[in-house]
Amino acid sequence: MSAHESSVAARAALWTLDPSVTFLNHGSFGACPRVVIEHQRALQAEIEREPVHFLARTLESKIDHARERVAALVRAKPEDLVFVRNATEGVNAVLRSLELRPGDELLTTSHAYNACKNALHFVADRQGARVVVADVPFPLADEGTVVERVLAATTERTRLALIDHVTSPTGVVFPVREIIAALRARGVETLVDGAHGPGMIELDLDDLGAGYYTGNAHKWLCAPKGAAILHARRDLQPSLRPVVISHGANDPRAGRSRFWLEFDWCGTFDPTAVLTIPRAIDFMESLAPGGLREVRTHNHLLAVRARRILCDALGVEPPAPEAMLGSLATVCLPAARREGPKAGALPFDPLHERLFEEHRIEVPVFNFGPDRLRCVRVAAQWYNHEGQYAQLASALVALLAREE
Repeated sequence: MSAHESSVAARAALWTLDPSVTFLNHGSFGACPRVVIEHQRALQAEIEREPVHFLARTLESKIDHARERVAALVRAKPEDLVFVRNATEGVNAVLRSLELRPGDELLTTSHAYNACKNALHFVADRQGARVVVADVPFPLADEGTVVERVLAATTERTRLALIDHVTSPTGVVFPVREIIAALRARGVETLVDGAHGPGMIELDLDDLGAGYYTGNAHKWLCAPKGAAILHARRDLQPSLRPVVISHGANDPRAGRSRFWLEFDWCGTFDPTAVLTIPRAIDFMESLAPGGLREVRTHNHLLAVRARRILCDALGVEPPAPEAMLGSLATVCLPAARREGPKAGALPFDPLHERLFEEHRIEVPVFNFGPDRLRCVRVAAQWYNHEGQYAQLASALVALLAREE
């Protein structure tokens, strides 16, 4: 085995992923490293040795410690940060805390995550409001187009804009800073769906200025599933309530904010995913001499190379500038428009399962937008390498040739 092959194998061994599968879909649910899993299991064992002591006497201080570590990472004040199970829950908490009037508008884009679009419609339908969708094209020429389309869809009735930081289907990094500033100038607050933000993008939430920001720790920080953050600007916290109302709603203590009291305890749950985030941060920082910053750069460059491998093999053009990529990259397949599922949360193309069943490659292939663009989205994490994307390119060429 060459030195390069040994290095690749050593990286992969840090995770528990099935070695018989070429896993190019870190973006969907993440993947938890061995040492992080072991730490979570140790915490779970500690809970079960004395559940009352852990949950009733020590949990708050443990949550506070995890909050401080995450706050330092995303450059936010701990007072403005709480934990939720996932970014979708964070989006729901914000939307369901809004008091809307008939005719009010909730704005989002055509690249929004399906679950969050469902939440928008649920809230709007119950209060007589409506959802407005800014049509952002794909392929996408530049960042300015995103800002222009969002502002063009904004009206005097717009109450809140739900904007992705990194889009789920198209893997594009939106210029959220510019969007937030432009919307605030018009009196519109922004809820940033940063599901992919922590660990992929360098964050400074205090400086960003969004009304709300929610992001997963289980994706690019590699924490266990069920760990995410919700950041709220101080002036908006009094009206923000968790999806589950529990003891914190009337907890008489004055030493903790209502924001913390309500979100930190939403009923009995397994808190170990949240409590393991500091260990996940330590792990990611340990992977390279430059820490997580170097890991982010490595993953970005690998995503760029992966996209070039696919585009060259398939004879297609990159659908967005390199500067708009993080650690995800989406490519439109040569048979760009194809009949596929007309609705649903998972509009996967038949190639999705063929790649897995025939080639043991885990990667999403789906139909995007009104034109049913046929797309494949690859992820680049520390355990991936260029040869895997070459394998995917070869499999796609062969499968597409069979369709002709």
